[in-house]
Amino acid sequence: MHTLQHSLLRQLSLRSTGVPIYVQLRDQLLHAIGAGLLGAGEQMPTMREVAVALKVDLNTVRRAYDELERRGVITLQRGRGSFVSAPPQLDTAAQDRRTDELAKRTLALAAAEGVEAEALGLRILALAAQTRTHPNSSDNSKHESMS
Repeated sequence: MHTLQHSLLRQLSLRSTGVPIYVQLRDQLLHAIGAGLLGAGEQMPTMREVAVALKVDLNTVRRAYDELERRGVITLQRGRGSFVSAPPQLDTAAQDRRTDELAKRTLALAAAEGVEAEALGLRILALAAQTRTHPNSSDNSKHESMS
C-alpha cells in the first residue's frame, strides 16, 4: 500500500461518543485531506482497507465515502478506486454560501464538544495567520507525519 495511504489509515480512530461511526470517519477523512495528507488526484485507501483497519462494516465505510463524493471531496471510479478531487472553483456568491455552511457546521460541532465559539474563532484566526506566514508548513507536517 502507498505510504500516504498507510499513514492515513494509522491516524484514523473511532470513539464511543454517540457520533455515528460513518460521521467520525467522514470528518477524519475531510480533516486529513484538508491538512494535505492526501492531495488532489491522490488515491484514497480502499473502502475494504479502511473497514479492516478500523474493524467496522464495509457499508459504514461506503456511507462515509459516498458522503465525501456527494460533497465533491473525492471521486469514486469503478474498478480503479477513490481519488481526492481538486477543490472546486466557486464564484463569490457560491463561496460565501459554502463558507456560511461550513461555519455553521463548525459552530454546531464546537458546541457539541463543549468548545466556546469565541475561543474557536480566535484559534482559527491564529492558525490561518500561521498558514499565511509559513505556507509550506502543512507540506512539512505532511512529510513529518509520514515518518
